[in-house]
Amino acid sequence: MTALLSPESLQQIKRLDLRARMVVKGFLQGLHSSPFHGFSVQFSEHRRYNRGDDPKLIDWLAYAKTDKYFIKRFEAETNLTAYLVIDLSKSMGFTEQQTMNKFEYCTCLAASLTYLMTMQQDPVGLITFDEKMQARLPARSRRGHIGDVMGQLSKLKPTGKTDLAACIIQLAAMLKQHSLVILFSDLLPTTDDEGAPEEIISALARLKHGGHDVIVFHVMDEAEVNFPYEGPVQFEDSESGETVSVDATGFRDDYLQQIEVFRDAYREGCNNLRVDYVPLDTSMPFDKALTEYLIQRQSRF
Repeated sequence: MTALLSPESLQQIKRLDLRARMVVKGFLQGLHSSPFHGFSVQFSEHRRYNRGDDPKLIDWLAYAKTDKYFIKRFEAETNLTAYLVIDLSKSMGFTEQQTMNKFEYCTCLAASLTYLMTMQQDPVGLITFDEKMQARLPARSRRGHIGDVMGQLSKLKPTGKTDLAACIIQLAAMLKQHSLVILFSDLLPTTDDEGAPEEIISALARLKHGGHDVIVFHVMDEAEVNFPYEGPVQFEDSESGETVSVDATGFRDDYLQQIEVFRDAYREGCNNLRVDYVPLDTSMPFDKALTEYLIQRQSRF
């Protein structure tokens, strides 16, 4: 099943809605033969009985099937307003080894989550950004809204520079209702001084202090993570246009160490804020990301 969820397999399908349907269908089928068997039904309809809950609310049919006590969730308890927040910076269009670049990977993942959340009757909204907030679709849960989100995602292109920290702060000020914010970005700064991990972590703290749940999908190209280059190579910054020539073979160890430091800074900062940090690269099957979403969704109740 994992092969069906790989970026290479899905790249053959041009329509974003069909890609998303394949990802979700394959993922939910995979749950039935995994340690998460029954998880998708349980997280959407029930929560565990806790001391202090009214025993009259126990679902005895669920008890008969599982030998565990569950109570039916109320609609207000299950519905969660979610916003997909996608980075439009030009660096998101970079690809080296994979057929699917970072931006395509993120839009496919966002489309899949739209289907998954709509199945749970959770309202889903879409926000995009580069140096400032761009397109915005309000959060809705009706089935027809899937087409609106897919249509918007299909039109997007990564073309600009980015000011992620400023956009997160603007988003925190804009959201009034408790929401789940799902951020898709490579988290790369525009310059050495702007958009550093500390600045972005500080901005994420604004969201958390506003009472929002946050998942950060940190998506990088496989080449950015593994650095497969050898010999003299010239690299160009996709956003600033600046170039640098290096001996890739001699530079490789230092580069990989810096990438690990870069990711660790976000991992530690997010952990301290109780923000879910999910590092991904463009070679990874989509089921890893969807599983992280389900785990975070379940942990709220």
